[in-house]
Amino acid sequence: YPSLQGMTPLVKALEKGGADIVEIGVPFSDPIADGPTIQFSSCQALKKGITLSAVLKWVKTFRKSSQIPIVLMSYLNPIHHMRFLDFAKAASEAGVDGLIVPDMIPEESVPLRKILSAYGIDLIFLVAPTTPDNRKKWLAEQSQGFLYAVSLTGVTGARQKLPMGVMPFLKKLKQVSPVPVAVGFGISSPEQARMFSRHVDGVIVGSALINRIKKKKPIRPFIQSLRRSLGKALSIQSKIKNLKSKI
Repeated sequence: YPSLQGMTPLVKALEKGGADIVEIGVPFSDPIADGPTIQFSSCQALKKGITLSAVLKWVKTFRKSSQIPIVLMSYLNPIHHMRFLDFAKAASEAGVDGLIVPDMIPEESVPLRKILSAYGIDLIFLVAPTTPDNRKKWLAEQSQGFLYAVSLTGVTGARQKLPMGVMPFLKKLKQVSPVPVAVGFGISSPEQARMFSRHVDGVIVGSALINRIKKKKPIRPFIQSLRRSLGKALSIQSKIKNLKSKI
C-alpha cells in the first residue's frame, strides 16, 4: 500500500530513517489480528491483485539494492495455499529473513518451522499480556530471531494511550526470553517508543506508518524521530543472533 511500485521508495525511506528491520505485510481478506488501518491497506492491496507471490517477487528485486533484514507478516492461508516447501524455497531465494504468522497455533507450527529452518528463515512468535507465564517462557524458547510482544489485548492500530500493566508484562518477558523482545500494537509516537525502550530491545510500528502514507506525509522524518527517541543503545540488529548473517 499504496501500490507495489511505490514500495521501493517507501522501504528505502524506512532504511535511511534508521529502521533496523522492515516488516512487509502480505494482504489477506480476513486479517483478524489487525485493526481498521491495516484492514484498509490490505483491502486496497487485494483490489489491485497483490498476492503472496507478488510480494516475494518484489522482495527479490529489492534485495538487489538493499540488505536490510526483511520479515514477512502473513496469515496462514496464503502460505498453506502455496505449500510450505514451495513458499520456503521462494522466500529464501527472494531474500526473506523471517516470518510472522499471527493466526498459526504455535503447537501446530512444527512442520512449517522445520522447513523454514532448513532454508534459513526465522519463525517469530507472538506473546500477549493474557498469555500464562509458563506459556510465555515456552514461546520465548521457541521463537527465532526475536519475540513479538503484543502490548495490549486487542487488534493493531495507533493509540494515544497504552495499558498501564504493559510494563510489568514486558519486564517479566525479558527475564524469561533467550531472544530479543520487540513490542508492537498501538505504538504511534516517539514518546511511546521512548517509554518502551527501557523494557525491550525494539519497538514495532505499523498502523502509524500507514496513516502517514495514507495522508501523503513523509515517512523518513517520522522514522528518524523514532530512532532519536530510542537512542543509539537500542538497536535490535546487534542483539539478534540468527536473523541471517546480513546483520
